[in-house]
Amino acid sequence: MTDWNRRTVLRGILRGSAVAIGLPLLDIFLDSKGEALATGAPIPVRFGTWFWGCGVNTARWFPDKLGHGYDLKAELKPIEPFRDKVSVFSKFNCVLDGKPNLVHWSGVMGTLSGCAPLKGGVSGGTAELPTLDCLVADHIGKSTRFRSLELACTGQSSVSYSMRAGSTVNPSEVDPVQFYRRLFGPEFQDPNKAEFRPDPEIMLRQSVLSSVKEERDDLVRTLGSSDRQRVDQYFTSVRQVEQQLGQLLQKPLPAEACVVAAEPAKGELGPTWDMATRSHDLLGQLLVMALACNQTRVFSMALSNAGSNLRKAGEPVSFHELTHEEPVDEKLGYQPQATFFIERSMDVLASMLKMMDGVKEGDGTLLDHSLVLATSESNFAKIHSVDNLPILVAGKAGGKWKSGQHINGNGDPSSRVGLTIQQVLGMPVTSWGDGAMHTATPISEVMV
Repeated sequence: MTDWNRRTVLRGILRGSAVAIGLPLLDIFLDSKGEALATGAPIPVRFGTWFWGCGVNTARWFPDKLGHGYDLKAELKPIEPFRDKVSVFSKFNCVLDGKPNLVHWSGVMGTLSGCAPLKGGVSGGTAELPTLDCLVADHIGKSTRFRSLELACTGQSSVSYSMRAGSTVNPSEVDPVQFYRRLFGPEFQDPNKAEFRPDPEIMLRQSVLSSVKEERDDLVRTLGSSDRQRVDQYFTSVRQVEQQLGQLLQKPLPAEACVVAAEPAKGELGPTWDMATRSHDLLGQLLVMALACNQTRVFSMALSNAGSNLRKAGEPVSFHELTHEEPVDEKLGYQPQATFFIERSMDVLASMLKMMDGVKEGDGTLLDHSLVLATSESNFAKIHSVDNLPILVAGKAGGKWKSGQHINGNGDPSSRVGLTIQQVLGMPVTSWGDGAMHTATPISEVMV
């Protein structure tokens, strides 16, 4: 028997005041069934992921020419203004090695977590390992107000491809107005203003976890191994929040590109194409300012969920349904209605790159000082193919990434792209992934 239950909170004393902190759901609560700035500081490198659902048409998306100066097929044509800053990766696979192909899930988790998942489908699933953005945030996100920012464009906060492990999803911001207020509300400290007044309430909030240490230790002694691991992960996340709050107690470094825009107008949210692309552009503009103002260095953006529910206004059939139900036009060689969404998705990606490339930093741009991994969960969605996954990496990582190339992976696991990104960003890893997706071979062609 135990005195701990789901309603239990840990209590302590902080500066004469009572504080309390709740607990996550544990097994013991369940039954047996259950370069340089003007200041001299280096310009930071940022990292992000950008996801679109339902893949591509192979013959119309992947270039034929390898290396620099690759050709642009019809579906990839929108990125032409940034061709010298975008690398295309072909013939990189999610290697299942006996695991099931979880439709609209295996491909994206294989690339982003370095491991083919065991549970998932159209509506989501689990990750066997943390996704790449979480790992990078642990490395470069500790000194910013937000360790990372997650965004989705169809009005559903559950749409996110940022996962710690298991079913722990980092929920997405979906409302541009709420996102603006989170970024630039009362806690925002303009890095370019001379005066700086830290909020004394933050000091109290920052110390909550320490105040309940004694009760926390008593709790841990009663737990089994799985609950102990879960509690450790939970308190680690709380500690990370406290560390982020600590950044608000320090005067931020000047950021030459930081310009805070006005709050956006309220708009309708949803999966129709016009709503989703409006949300993307507004969220993207705010994200770019968050990056430029050093509020975060890591992000994850999802244009849609994996089994894409995007649709044209007034049309009952979604992109996902079209990929399965629309016949391939014999003359064109592809599905024209479904292909509309593929081509327009690349337009939206290009708009994100344009926003980042329009922010000047030092002798380059925000895009030059970033790496953005853009990918989908399948190649040809009609058959749920996870071979030859469409993968792009935009940016130059501040001169550490040789951009503008087409690289052929010859059937290697797509985790090689993630390993390369980690090494370019200075992370101390020599291998990454698990099972058939494990790799110790970075892609040397893009490494300086």
